[in-house]
Amino acid sequence: MAGVGCKSAVSFSVLKRSFSLRGSPRSVLTGGRRSAQEGRLVARPFHPLRTHRHPAYVCFSCQDSMSETLRTCYAYLNQTSRSFAAVIQALDGELRHAVCIFYLVLRALDTVEDDMSIPLETKVPLLHDFHTFLYQPEWCFTESKEKDRQVLEDFPTISVEFRNLGQEYRDVITDICHRMGVGMAEFLEKKVSSMMEWDKYCHYVAGLVGIGLSRLFSASQLEDPEVGRDTELANSMGLFLQKTNIIRDYLEDQQEGRAFWPQEAWSQFAARLEDFAHPQHLSSALSCLNLLVTDALRHVPDVIAYLSRLRNQSVFNFCAIPQVMAIATLSACYNNPQVFQGVVKIRKGQAVTLMMQATNMDAVQSIIAQYSQEILQKVSVTDPSREKTLRILNVICEKSLSPAALSSRAHHISPVYVSAAMLLAALSWQYLNATAGQPPGGADMQGH
Repeated sequence: MAGVGCKSAVSFSVLKRSFSLRGSPRSVLTGGRRSAQEGRLVARPFHPLRTHRHPAYVCFSCQDSMSETLRTCYAYLNQTSRSFAAVIQALDGELRHAVCIFYLVLRALDTVEDDMSIPLETKVPLLHDFHTFLYQPEWCFTESKEKDRQVLEDFPTISVEFRNLGQEYRDVITDICHRMGVGMAEFLEKKVSSMMEWDKYCHYVAGLVGIGLSRLFSASQLEDPEVGRDTELANSMGLFLQKTNIIRDYLEDQQEGRAFWPQEAWSQFAARLEDFAHPQHLSSALSCLNLLVTDALRHVPDVIAYLSRLRNQSVFNFCAIPQVMAIATLSACYNNPQVFQGVVKIRKGQAVTLMMQATNMDAVQSIIAQYSQEILQKVSVTDPSREKTLRILNVICEKSLSPAALSSRAHHISPVYVSAAMLLAALSWQYLNATAGQPPGGADMQGH
């Protein structure tokens, strides 16, 4: 269905505007969300193993040891991802390069999917076969009109660095690229009708990113093999980000002719999805909004379980920050008429505070508990989804309100980690203030 398109979240949502970072089915990694034809357990304590390094230090300190093509890849990373570049470059060791290339490959794939100027008879085979181009040294695509077309035009630079990665990384990137390309092709003209299809769409554009990243974490040996093997938890990480983006961006998507809210949900309250933008339908609109927020919240217990497994500090920060931004954004959206009238964004200061605090599991659980309580206080006695909402909030509270989680968020944090978080927050603040086109005081979940 023309105009339905894709939207995805690359922290765990590379493509549709994610908290992490925005596209069509853009994956969480690439951070997008644009019409396809338009233009990603046994919990155990978190043990920090390494110092979180400042992104700028990581970026510049290793420049001399990089090949020319790898330096170009990092230049493309900074050009195509505003906020994701910093968190990638803060990762430890060779994982940093693997995630950088993973991001650029998915960004190139997403650019093909986004480009309305490419006819379907050309686009579908490109999406299906894109993973094979990674092993074709000369392959490039010069017919794109998209703003990020340089990653397609200079794809040989990206693919050569892909082939320089270890086999364990290449296998993951190839597999995820293949599966995502097939999923993107499936939803090019297909609308998201059922709640099951909503999950499937979000899996293709964000859940697969979460699965791929988790496998890269384990392949690097910075995380245990179980992190990469448990695809259910990794998928939930991506789905939580993607669904939050889709919920938040209702009005923007409607204005640009895109539709990502599942018909099974909105048809319970309106004859047309666009009716929610009209004031006379506000009550129905809020009912549908709260239903979708409740559906997204069901992934939070998996998010807590996933984050509880992580041991490496840089990986933990990379994964946790987008998730706490997401729960804050969902709280801001719940039962909020502004979703249908303008833009709902968390405040810049609030975003920076979350970035500084989300450096250990106790703090993350406390943040999740705080915003869950905020949502609880807004649940109306007349809301059709009230019972489901209260049920999932109760589960989240049981998972997050442990005795350890109730302690000070700064407790047991090394001064080194606090300093690193403050540096990251300072850079983030500068970025947020420099970002053009944002309403005063607003920041999206990715820091866009």
